[in-house]
Amino acid sequence: MLRIRQFRWSDYDAVAVVWTAAVRDVVPRAELAAKLTRDPELFLVGEARGDVVAVVLGTYDGRRGWILRLAVHPAHRRRGIASRLVAELERRFAALGCPRVNLLVMPDNAAGLRFWQALGYLPMPDVLCTKPMPPAPR
Repeated sequence: MLRIRQFRWSDYDAVAVVWTAAVRDVVPRAELAAKLTRDPELFLVGEARGDVVAVVLGTYDGRRGWILRLAVHPAHRRRGIASRLVAELERRFAALGCPRVNLLVMPDNAAGLRFWQALGYLPMPDVLCTKPMPPAPR
């Protein structure tokens, strides 16, 4: 049985295992600490038999919700876990009054795109632009 709940710091190592197993970069503690000052209720883990097997990281800036990272440990895939995590995250976005949720799918991730489209997410012709920022002066 899957239990979905808010991330706790004691989950960090287990979440890192899920991200690593799913071939995702592990978000550093300092970056997560900064994110969690805003909307900690949008960082969810899925537990099966007491073990963290899935994670979704969302954020809301007051205008748009973003799903930043969804991962399910490969040993637990194809059981509806990702869909249940997203549904709970969407419920929490709605409770915050969020009118729209965005996410990014890498162009070569056809399976990921099919997953998100099955949940009602539509591709948009936006162009992603990014700029690395230098560290803040001390």
